[in-house]
Amino acid sequence: MKRVIVGMSGGVDSAVTAYLLKIAGYDVIGVTLRTWQTADGKESRCCEITDARNIADQLEIPYYAVNCLTEFRAQITAPFVEAYLSGKTPNPCILCNRDIKWNRLLEFADRMNADYVATGHYASVLQLPNGRYTVRQAAHHAKDQTYMLCRLTQEQLRRTVMPLGNLTKQEVRQIAEQAGLPVAHKKDSQEICFVTDGHYADFIEEHAERELPPYGDFVNPSGETVGQHHGIYRYTVGQRKGLGVALGMPAYVQKICEETNQILLGSEEELYQNTVICNDVSFMGIDGLRSRETLRADVKIRYHHAPQAASVTILPDGTMQIQFDQPVRAPAPGQTAVLYDSNACVIGCGTIVCAE
Repeated sequence: MKRVIVGMSGGVDSAVTAYLLKIAGYDVIGVTLRTWQTADGKESRCCEITDARNIADQLEIPYYAVNCLTEFRAQITAPFVEAYLSGKTPNPCILCNRDIKWNRLLEFADRMNADYVATGHYASVLQLPNGRYTVRQAAHHAKDQTYMLCRLTQEQLRRTVMPLGNLTKQEVRQIAEQAGLPVAHKKDSQEICFVTDGHYADFIEEHAERELPPYGDFVNPSGETVGQHHGIYRYTVGQRKGLGVALGMPAYVQKICEETNQILLGSEEELYQNTVICNDVSFMGIDGLRSRETLRADVKIRYHHAPQAASVTILPDGTMQIQFDQPVRAPAPGQTAVLYDSNACVIGCGTIVCAE
């Protein structure tokens, strides 16, 4: 009997994951990683321990809660705040999956002599003909979470099971209901787990470890001041609402400049870019690319973005240039560009630095 550690958030997806693995004959152990807690004791939506423990009790599987508060703050929330203070739009879930969740689950698996770890992500793990492991997009495209898994390592993937890759959300809820799980109809979380009220600017102001950027100027493409912003951390590329300026046409954030403390505004048409440059490049489905080597891929520049056809090239300085066949809307520095092959498997990824 193979032993598997299931990461349990307290939600329906991880509950059904544990249930399916148990009825498949695995020796299942449930674990919740306690990553965040507010000053008033409110838990992150990724670690609702009471619900997770109740599910484990009902499934009659051992259950543990593991404290990750210190490393989560140092490796995830502090860099998240710093990125916004620098005018970027980060995606903390991607790094959390690799550096916190999988690292700690596998560490716990080793202590418990477990073969695998499992999660309730909508994705499938597979080994390619070249021997490398990757994640493939879920059958339920609206719930696909491969974007968030793009930085998992080969060793992490080799020991990972994801049972929900071929199921729809409706099917998962039906399984939970048939199994009598109390979270069958629990509402999905929609925001970043540690921003429990959904207000990013308030979170940044509360947790910033340096002086907040001051108010500054909104400028138009001609460099003329057209209004005042309330701190660059309150805005992101592509934003329209909440600007408080009147240009006689709809205005959108085109660029955030930390050096001058200015935010460039323009039309929606000016948001579209053909070329994106990324750093911090990593590969999953392939070993990598040589300098000036080019491959074709479908590329997502944010989580809710339909993959777009592009040519991808590694430049001599190690950055990655993505040349899209058709312009893409509002690529934002700090976000992740994820590359997919023709079979909807992740090839690799990089962090967006700029677009042109």
